[in-house]
Amino acid sequence: MPHAKPSTASERENFVVKITCPAATGIVAAVTTFLAERKCYISEMSQFDDEESRRFFMRAVFHFTAQTSDEATLRREFAAVAERFQMQWNLYGSRRPMRVVILASKYDHCFADLLYRRHKGELDMEIAAAVSNHLDLRPMAEREGIRFVYLPVTKENKAAQERELLKIVEETGAELVVLARYMQILSDDLCRALSGRAINIHHSFLPGFKGAKPYHQAYERGVKLIGATAHYVTSDLDEGPIIEQEVQRVDHTYSPADLATVGRNTETVALSSAVRYHLQHRVFLNDARTVVFK
Repeated sequence: MPHAKPSTASERENFVVKITCPAATGIVAAVTTFLAERKCYISEMSQFDDEESRRFFMRAVFHFTAQTSDEATLRREFAAVAERFQMQWNLYGSRRPMRVVILASKYDHCFADLLYRRHKGELDMEIAAAVSNHLDLRPMAEREGIRFVYLPVTKENKAAQERELLKIVEETGAELVVLARYMQILSDDLCRALSGRAINIHHSFLPGFKGAKPYHQAYERGVKLIGATAHYVTSDLDEGPIIEQEVQRVDHTYSPADLATVGRNTETVALSSAVRYHLQHRVFLNDARTVVFK
């Protein structure tokens, strides 16, 4: 009888376990021993002990090396370890791409960049829908076979359209919402509903110039460094936990148009990096900050 061939790296399913808990002795030993006893091979592991908050953060990637192990059993048995250390934890499999809803308005550079990176395999996600308050990006979405939903927003219908948006998120089972230059301020209620699963790109290096025309403000102040900030959405406008930032040096020869051109590049890089970290379960919320295992 022929022996079964061992699965290759591309065929097997990897799992990511994310753990946060009060800092204590023996956490790493408990987790690694638990996985080893169940024939799990750890291929990547990161940890961080925040001495100020006394919180411990850990991310491990592993796969089963024996058919006697399975995900359901591992989940059930790990509960005892989690209870012992008061862990908040999640286990994710690699075979199911994360479902994502993208919000955008008229600017297309961040939306186009996300589509390109998904097409090239850099972002393992399934775009469940693209939602916009304008029709400009509809052809781009439909060329990719992506459902496009037009939700024009006015002062009078904002609350109703946000309910429609949340309905789309819920009915598609989206685990992440990406604001790819969506030029609308989300209400406090919607921010709370999307807490920890909505990423926004801010067109400046936060904290920085707020309000209209940030690049013109930067030009008028003669800045030598510009950038973009990707952060989780909260009810505090542009004050959410920062996931990634991208910067580039400039000088007195840059016009506002030149700064905007550079800015578009920093925005796409910062946003795509933040989305990738979230898709790969590398981001932990740590009060108003984040822990990102890159």
